Amino acid sequence: MKTNSLRNVGITVLMTFIFAACNKNETSDTSIANTDTVSAAAEVAAATTCSAQAWASANGGTTGGDTAKPTVVSTYDALKAAIQNTSIKVIQVDGSITIPSGGRISFQDQTGKTIFGSPGATLVSTDQTKDKSGIIYVKRCKNIIIRNLIFDGPGAYDVDGWDNATLDACTNVWVDHCEFRDGVDGNFDIKNTSDYITVSNCKFTYLKAPKTGGPGGSDDHRFSDLIGSSDGATADRGHFRITFVRCWWAQGCVARMPRVRFGQVHVVNNYFSSTVSKSCIQAGFEANLLIESNVFENVKNPIDLMDKTSTAVQLRGNAFNNTSGTASGNGVTAFIPPYSITVLDTASVKLTITGTNGAGATLAGNSCSSL
Repeated sequence: MKTNSLRNVGITVLMTFIFAACNKNETSDTSIANTDTVSAAAEVAAATTCSAQAWASANGGTTGGDTAKPTVVSTYDALKAAIQNTSIKVIQVDGSITIPSGGRISFQDQTGKTIFGSPGATLVSTDQTKDKSGIIYVKRCKNIIIRNLIFDGPGAYDVDGWDNATLDACTNVWVDHCEFRDGVDGNFDIKNTSDYITVSNCKFTYLKAPKTGGPGGSDDHRFSDLIGSSDGATADRGHFRITFVRCWWAQGCVARMPRVRFGQVHVVNNYFSSTVSKSCIQAGFEANLLIESNVFENVKNPIDLMDKTSTAVQLRGNAFNNTSGTASGNGVTAFIPPYSITVLDTASVKLTITGTNGAGATLAGNSCSSL
């Protein structure tokens, strides 16, 4: 009797677990599906350890969608719907998704969201026109994490088109382990009073030849990253607190690595290696730059003071290997970062950034990286 009772209890418990698992995996939407219980639990567990560092750690910090269960998308329509659904807090991108002509995704007026990619996840744009280019435009959002995604544009073309990705009037954003390549206007720009941003372990590159003859006048617009849209945008004063850390401006980048107006921007432990470069870090109007422990290799004009209207350009502990042109600051001490991060010695910067799990979409998913 005892043996039969134990057997019956065991069967009941087993059936209960099977039934519960089946219920958890059900979905009524075939285009936006939740991950299975095991993988979702793994991603949530990883997410609980994620904590933005550097400038994105200030102003209350950056946690994105936190421990919400990921919603998996693998088509353009599902991705757009998930991004624009304020109730969905964590999105996992699977595979390669092509953005249709004119289909640039508007991500606006949201708080607390994470978008991350499975290994190899890529968002692709093939349109080089002024109005229909671009992949994603993030505006008036707060507490956002974007991780482990490749943004693949159609190639640089000076038509005053759109960047692969833009942050506009956003606060507390952490962009981590992404690769931005071949944007029409730029790879990744930050503008219009955006603040408390950390860009870590990202790779910027151009793999396609630039298209010539654009109406903007530049036959080679491989200008990667712009901070601040114009000298006249004085509302940007007191904003643009941004950290670029352990990023790689790789082959094909010609300028804007980044180009900075206003702001307090910490450029630390990055690697610059584009042999076609004309200017790397460009210090624009009222820029306050701390340029620390970076490695510049085989590039021209590592530090470009432009028209010498920057507030401060301070260099500390950088390595210049086979470079030419300007490589000095303006003699003014920059701001002191209000945060602590581990600053690598320049001897280990290149290996760290170009190695396994280095700069780019090199993670297994929503894995956390520390600085």
